[in-house]
Amino acid sequence: MRATVMFGAGDVRIENVPDARIIEPTDAVVTVTRACICGSDLWPYKTMEHSDTGRVMGHEAIGIVEAVGPDVCTIKPGNLVVIPFAFSDGTCVFCREGLQTSCIHGGFFGTTEVAGAQAEAVRIPQADGTLFVLPVEKDDALMPSLLTLSDVMGTGHHAAVIAKVGPGKSVAVVGDGAVGLCGVIAARRLRAEQIIILGRHPARIELAKQFGATDVVSERGDEAIERVRELTDGFGVHSVLECVGLEQAMHTAISIARPGGAVGRVGLPQEEVIPGSEPAFYNNVTVGGGPAPVRAYIDELLPDVLEGRIHPGRVFDRIIELDEVPNGYRAMNERKAIKVMVEP
Repeated sequence: MRATVMFGAGDVRIENVPDARIIEPTDAVVTVTRACICGSDLWPYKTMEHSDTGRVMGHEAIGIVEAVGPDVCTIKPGNLVVIPFAFSDGTCVFCREGLQTSCIHGGFFGTTEVAGAQAEAVRIPQADGTLFVLPVEKDDALMPSLLTLSDVMGTGHHAAVIAKVGPGKSVAVVGDGAVGLCGVIAARRLRAEQIIILGRHPARIELAKQFGATDVVSERGDEAIERVRELTDGFGVHSVLECVGLEQAMHTAISIARPGGAVGRVGLPQEEVIPGSEPAFYNNVTVGGGPAPVRAYIDELLPDVLEGRIHPGRVFDRIIELDEVPNGYRAMNERKAIKVMVEP
């Protein structure tokens, strides 16, 4: 089968790889009908050291179940399913607590251990706990929004939950990528009163406004901090969604949180140390977050997608075939596309 293989920084190719197959009795094999490129895929695209074997990329997809292992009980061939970016058994102590990204039998797609979903098909470990069956047909018009439930919509929602977004609160979203834009949707969905988007790309800012952003801050660094404070009577916001992962973004996030506020960090960290620990301490700012347990959020978010209350699929501004995936990486890396959807 064909799949996207990254061999090093900037080196993405479509290669023939061994067919996805059942290995463990709890596995399923899914034919991919929609996949996408994630902002987090751009970090190895920029920094990955050369590998002779490469890595099959991709961790967000929708597809049709083709085969299941003998121990799979709830997933059947022919099911149309969402594939969350992390696989999980659904039964361990952490899964029962809604933290599937810490499943003791789980892991992540698109790693050196488990092949990714930017491919014609993908093996799904722990199929019963991982896959979510969709109540629509494979060509439903809502497919782009349903695809976001595999990662970016659930991740934006996770940031909002961790940041304690709620009715009447002020919110700042640091980052205007797909996750940040979905964070705006999440903040509005949770009835925030003021939603400030920090970004500077006109098309993304316009989409953020359509999603519910009330204010825009295009400055960076100290100027951005000062501007957010001007918009919040000098206090800062109740909730900050940090959707970038760079040191400056995290410093800004902590600096614009009001005393007693909270920061939900979902941007993949690029440094080992969290900046701003001293102001966070003295201002009693709660800092939390991590890989979003998107599997736990699908039940909550799916009705809003199906009934048209939210439209996160609008973050996809380019659709390509599998052979064009290297160009899709390039477009996202050069910020010529917000998020690229792949139709194998």
